[in-house]
Amino acid sequence: MQFFHMSHTDLDGYGCQLVSKKIFPNGFFYNANYGLEVKSTLATITKQFESIEEDIFFLISDLNLTLEESKHLNKHINILNESGKTIKLQLLDHHGSGEPSSKKFDWYYLDTSRSATKIVFDYFMENYKEFDSLCSDNFKLLIEAIDDVDIWHESDPYFEFGKVAMRTIYQTGEINSTLFPNESRKYKHFLLNKAQEYITKENGHILLDDDLHKLKKEFLNLSNTNDTLDNHSANYLVHLLHDRKEDLTVYYKDKKGLLTFTLSNISIPANTFLKANPDYDFFININRRGNAGLRAANNIDVSILANKLADGGGHPNASGAYFKDFKETIFYSDVKNFLQEKLNRLD
Repeated sequence: MQFFHMSHTDLDGYGCQLVSKKIFPNGFFYNANYGLEVKSTLATITKQFESIEEDIFFLISDLNLTLEESKHLNKHINILNESGKTIKLQLLDHHGSGEPSSKKFDWYYLDTSRSATKIVFDYFMENYKEFDSLCSDNFKLLIEAIDDVDIWHESDPYFEFGKVAMRTIYQTGEINSTLFPNESRKYKHFLLNKAQEYITKENGHILLDDDLHKLKKEFLNLSNTNDTLDNHSANYLVHLLHDRKEDLTVYYKDKKGLLTFTLSNISIPANTFLKANPDYDFFININRRGNAGLRAANNIDVSILANKLADGGGHPNASGAYFKDFKETIFYSDVKNFLQEKLNRLD
């Protein structure tokens, strides 16, 4: 059986996948926020089903689909099953706005009294006999902590621990989830698994809060040497970019640049990348609103390039610009096509 799990992009969403990985460690995992991300991720996943001969279990958690989204998904899965596929669809959620869908489709389970992580945990406990033996006592307590903070049970014993876990997930920008979703998820799950070691300690939430910086460095450290979190993060990014840099390359005349999307605080990673890859002349990052940061290492004056691209400017090796005609997207390919077309038109 092939297992696919689509979940939300917060602590509860990643907590759901931490649970399902106990049974399906080699499954295919996706995370999406609402709106366009949900629609596009559903399309990406269901497209893959067409070429899979094995049975499929498709789990969706911590995401409430609109009635129209649910109707479309139900129709698509039915068509695939009628064509000879065997696809089990199950949605487990706790958002009250999903009630219309839950009343119409039996695969849409809704319970507003529990977090999605707790719902998924209970589902696996009920449906997989081996699941309980795979869960340590500390893992079960982490599930309670996620439930406490997600439902906001301030009086419950693990609420404060859940608050630290929630911030832990929010503050994992060291690995970009748009360019590197699998690595970003791995990073988040590493931190949640490490958090379990603190949950039974006295003032464990404070101890975890104190140690988060060290835990991040533990994951990001590729050199087995002590360094700042920024430097470890930059080196890890360069490591990830190595296998993808050809796909991320853009050209301006005889100059070669690397284009990233939605990175934050690019100065250190950009300069680290350019130093490690001297065949690249510039580094540019664009965010979801069309703001761009450009960096160079004396091979090109990016203040001139920024000015030509979008009336931007700055310093020869560090500049910025804003593309007024940029259309918000979640797809890197859209961003790359947008920028390369502009670069091609420059004199």
